[in-house]
Amino acid sequence: MLTKLKKRVQAMLTTEAKAAHKIGLTPNKLSATGIVLAFLSALAYTVWQTHTFYLLLAAVLLLLSGLCDALDGILARLYHETTPFGGFLDSLLDRYADAIVYAGIIISGLCDPPWGLTALIGSLLVSYTRARAEATGIKMESIGLAERAERIIILATATVTAAFWQPKTAMNAGIILLAILSNLTVLQRSIHVYKKMKS
Repeated sequence: MLTKLKKRVQAMLTTEAKAAHKIGLTPNKLSATGIVLAFLSALAYTVWQTHTFYLLLAAVLLLLSGLCDALDGILARLYHETTPFGGFLDSLLDRYADAIVYAGIIISGLCDPPWGLTALIGSLLVSYTRARAEATGIKMESIGLAERAERIIILATATVTAAFWQPKTAMNAGIILLAILSNLTVLQRSIHVYKKMKS
């Protein structure tokens, strides 16, 4: 859904990617940094009850993790460092990052576990449907309401809201929205694949 905006953001991040390259960062190093930031974000969620400041920290770390995910791809394309394994590793670490963050939120008690698990499953299946479809030659970019960028933005927005207003209510609302949108995206992509294969 945000694919067009994503391309504009990627163009804007070219300067940052060049700066990252100058200090010796590679796409794989950025991918690794992204997973570490996601882990720290999940950790911040789990300790939110000690101080709501940790919710703001969790949101910032989540957005920085997403930034690393955007930069590694830009860096790889900019300096012709794209490799099949690099793409595989990036996708794999993204799934781990998503799972870790959702697990942190569920463990923290910020959402109802059934909704948290539904959102987690939907998030993983959104990525799986794209990978499986593109393996058969069907392009899936921009298909569906909630790709990874949208999910990160929704989750970060819910988290910032939770830092200032009824944490459990705000986070649960965000997780319910993600559960619905991510699984709806899986349905949209499944229908898209069906139509493409039928034609």
